[in-house]
Amino acid sequence: MDDTNNLLHQPVMVEEVLDYLRPKAGHIILDGTVGNGGHAGRIMTKIGPDGFLIGIDRDMEILQMAKHYLSKIGCPFKLYHADYSDVDEVLRQAGVRKVHGVLLDLGASSLQFDRADRGFSFSKEGPLDMRMDRSQGGTAQELIRRFSVKELEELFRRYGEERWSARIARAIRREADAGGIASTRQLADLIERVIPKGKSKIHPATRVFQALRIAVNRELESLEGFLDRIHTYMETGARVVVISFHSLEDRIVKNVFAERANQKIFTILTKKPVTPGEVERQRNIRCRSAKLRSAERI
Repeated sequence: MDDTNNLLHQPVMVEEVLDYLRPKAGHIILDGTVGNGGHAGRIMTKIGPDGFLIGIDRDMEILQMAKHYLSKIGCPFKLYHADYSDVDEVLRQAGVRKVHGVLLDLGASSLQFDRADRGFSFSKEGPLDMRMDRSQGGTAQELIRRFSVKELEELFRRYGEERWSARIARAIRREADAGGIASTRQLADLIERVIPKGKSKIHPATRVFQALRIAVNRELESLEGFLDRIHTYMETGARVVVISFHSLEDRIVKNVFAERANQKIFTILTKKPVTPGEVERQRNIRCRSAKLRSAERI
């Protein structure tokens, strides 16, 4: 059964994921960012009733959606509310020592962006939250309240690659000290006011919101921790597929894969990152920055 097309969140590069991951009947597959099950559902139809899918996600609300959807497919699976960097504990609980394939689809999902109350999007008025796991951690609003101008500037430069990071940081600190910044639109409007109008096609607040989200969720630390040891849980011939959405993530994946290739642990399958085709880019504008990299365990 496959009703992936009926999902609210359209998974990115599904056919490319399947081509590189090569899931087969009886395989054990780890989906470290299962979301609401878009990729996982297609994988499960390939590995069948003798296979086993292990899904991880930090967002409990989306995980419940995945459980409802995946339970209709007829393939054994277990879902875990965790960060994928906790892979050691997840696999221990699942009773699995080695897997035949690994998938990471990084970043926030469309479902999170579309919910105003989650605070991921500057196009919707909502609280400055941005937590993928709302059961723990501080919000973006709390981070802004706590950070100095210098810390904010470094954050926006490092995680957002924002050229106007110093100007934005000063403006945010002034506004936060004067009366606080409580909503997504308030922050986005402030950034629009202080950045010189240019010809960029992206909204002026895009990089700042990206930087805040990465910091709130410690996304790069999670990715580095996961990639540092995932090879130890991969069978010989197992493949890992990672989809990233900005240059910071892609650089980490590229460098770790290259390091593992030099150590004769991985064979790199994608000399250059794979990107969505024209049809998919037109159908799903949010996939336009996606890059897929894959490697195989030697």
